[in-house]
Amino acid sequence: MVNRYQFNKIYSQMKQEFGMVPHGGEGDYAMILFPMEGNALKIHRKYPSSNSRRMDEAIALVLFDIKERYTGESFDTSSFRNEENERLEKALLMAFDPFTNLETYQAIMREAVPEMSDSLDLSDRDQLHEYYRKPVICLLRIKDSVDLMLEKNGSDGYFDFIEQYMGQQITGESMDFCTFFAG
Repeated sequence: MVNRYQFNKIYSQMKQEFGMVPHGGEGDYAMILFPMEGNALKIHRKYPSSNSRRMDEAIALVLFDIKERYTGESFDTSSFRNEENERLEKALLMAFDPFTNLETYQAIMREAVPEMSDSLDLSDRDQLHEYYRKPVICLLRIKDSVDLMLEKNGSDGYFDFIEQYMGQQITGESMDFCTFFAG
């Protein structure tokens, strides 16, 4: 069972392993960030209790999900899960994870990953590690924004900011996925 220390430590571990989006470099990652943030905003609109605090937890849960996939380890995060953060966890995963989103899986099976010479082998842990690099650094960037907005504006701070910043562009309820891996 993952304890509180381990749960909170996942951010720094993943930052050390994968790095971060350079400040001011968010535009280079827009194709990944936009679906993640848009999906999370859709959930928050429908379920306001899935707020910025739950988003912070959801990011940690997603990081553990990713780590399980590329290491084969298993992490029991059940003591940190609740309806509010699980909704956001799934929304984030729907943006990029082939094990969560069938459309993403199908796109990967059809297309080659530009950074790799062949198509992605979802059973190869090294390839999965590389595949998850961009999503992880984007999640860590979102985490920084969530922390900043929580501190400045409280439990809805992040979603209030996202609503102002991109809210008009986010429509419907279906989850979007990024196509950073498609040619």
